[in-house]
Amino acid sequence: MHRWSQVFIPTLREAPADAEVASHKFLVRAGYIRQLAAGLYSYLFLGNRSFNKIVAIVRQEMDKIGQEFLLPALHPREVWEASGRWAVMGENLFRLKDRKGADMCLGMTEEEVMTSIALKELRSYKQLPQIWYQIAPKFRDEPRPKAGLLRIRQFMMKDAYSFDIDAAGLDVSYKKHYETYRRIFDRCGLKYMVVEADSGAMGGKESHEFMVRTPAGEDQIVSCDACNYAANLEKATSKLEAVTDLAAEGDGKPLEVHTPGQKTIEDVAKFLGVSPKNKIKTLALMVDETGHKGKKKSRAIVVLLRGDHQLNEAKLNATVAAAARPMDEGEIKALFNSPAGYLGPMGIEWAKDLKKDTAKPVLLVDQALEGRANLIAGANKEDYHLKNLTPGKDFHPTAYVDLRSVTAGEACPSCDKPLRIDTAVEIGHIFKLGYRYSESMGTRVLDKNGKEVMPIMGSYGIGIERILTAAVEQGNDENGFWLPPAIAPFEIVVSATNTKDEAIKNASEDIANRLEKGGFDVVLDDRDERPGVKFKDADLVGIPYRVTVGKKVTEGTVEVVIRSTREVRDATISSIVEHFQELLGRRG
Repeated sequence: MHRWSQVFIPTLREAPADAEVASHKFLVRAGYIRQLAAGLYSYLFLGNRSFNKIVAIVRQEMDKIGQEFLLPALHPREVWEASGRWAVMGENLFRLKDRKGADMCLGMTEEEVMTSIALKELRSYKQLPQIWYQIAPKFRDEPRPKAGLLRIRQFMMKDAYSFDIDAAGLDVSYKKHYETYRRIFDRCGLKYMVVEADSGAMGGKESHEFMVRTPAGEDQIVSCDACNYAANLEKATSKLEAVTDLAAEGDGKPLEVHTPGQKTIEDVAKFLGVSPKNKIKTLALMVDETGHKGKKKSRAIVVLLRGDHQLNEAKLNATVAAAARPMDEGEIKALFNSPAGYLGPMGIEWAKDLKKDTAKPVLLVDQALEGRANLIAGANKEDYHLKNLTPGKDFHPTAYVDLRSVTAGEACPSCDKPLRIDTAVEIGHIFKLGYRYSESMGTRVLDKNGKEVMPIMGSYGIGIERILTAAVEQGNDENGFWLPPAIAPFEIVVSATNTKDEAIKNASEDIANRLEKGGFDVVLDDRDERPGVKFKDADLVGIPYRVTVGKKVTEGTVEVVIRSTREVRDATISSIVEHFQELLGRRG
């Protein structure tokens, strides 16, 4: 039996000065974690117990679909060079040299290592499909560690990788992980959403994130309360209300108007007496690329949005397969022959094909402008704008693309009801990687016809710390927090209100023993402390149920406190095990 008096639970009355979110404050105050350095935390007794329970749930569910590996945390540069990510990951990757001067790194993810195993070991379609996973530390040189365990430099992750012979096989592996993740998060007692997501630096096509709404989150999710639509802001779409186009002026051809000193969308719209919805916002950007033999070159990417819309950078980066930066003054002058503030799409020969016409600037027009007419944009001439601009007639986009950020209140693309936007924490992410790593690292197997083909891959991650922090964020008040029983360090704390009273002391021992034999995870608070101190600590440390053993023991009765609701129930000592079996939905 665990006794509070004999275990290390260093509770604090005050949170650290730098703690801003609930999970950071309470995990430190409850003695779950202690900071070693920025973004590095030690798990103490309670924290490690909860952590191990989460890991056990993840392992139990993953073992139903895959096989557990344990891979090195230290990786040679060569495997990351082979995938192309040695350069892409930049300063986020911890890099070091061994005593022989060879470049090494600490693994952020294991795509390269798992693919290198597949490269050496998989030979035939008969060996597929494969699902390999591990639960191990990962490392990220986070520039600004913050929010306790939410943004750290060393973290525990369950990462899994699937290898299939074709896309149909990948669909099966992806669905297995989707369903497995739901079982994991259900068992961990989380309230979560599954949202369409962007794959980011991992690459890949289809992608879903498992998200928990909380003000502590750094992601934003768009969702509809009326239906099941949900997506990360980087992926979300919406239906827009129809906009009345302006009537054509003069002969309907582009008409130059004098707009002295009017540079912003709002200023020009007000000056001309129109809505920003009838204006074109022109964004001048550059993509810096490394071409043949490492030669660097830059390409102009011009984006047109409706005047009142904002660019979604993730959507743009996914479209051009690179990160874009704003043009500098010289680059703007070279392309538009105009100062910033008066830019527009006219008078420039745009690329017709994003991939083929690499010598020409690219014009990407947001889909909200497709089909619009008589819009207003800069004239590429200081103090002038153009009226009567119609996309597809007066200028020809390289492509129409969804590039705008959705805003709250816009119509759901599925049911037309208003959308909401919330901050959230990502607890899991699944990707269809496709052939990115198989191709770059040269992995091949023989298909049924004896032909060499690339296996298709999926990647699937769960942040172990994030399950714990999300649970704290979902269940806390001013006095502390409560965890779902499956991941709490203890399910029940038995609090003896007076250890000098033999009846209370003996009853507390008896109850704790009964519950432990009944299969419950119990800690007995046998400290020689005032009841108020014990109750405060019990409220603080995340244990979902408390048995208060007081003067009613003479009647064979104790109080059961449900931490989440503060509900207090009387229970008989003789039936205490049955009481908790019913409360937790367990069979005797």
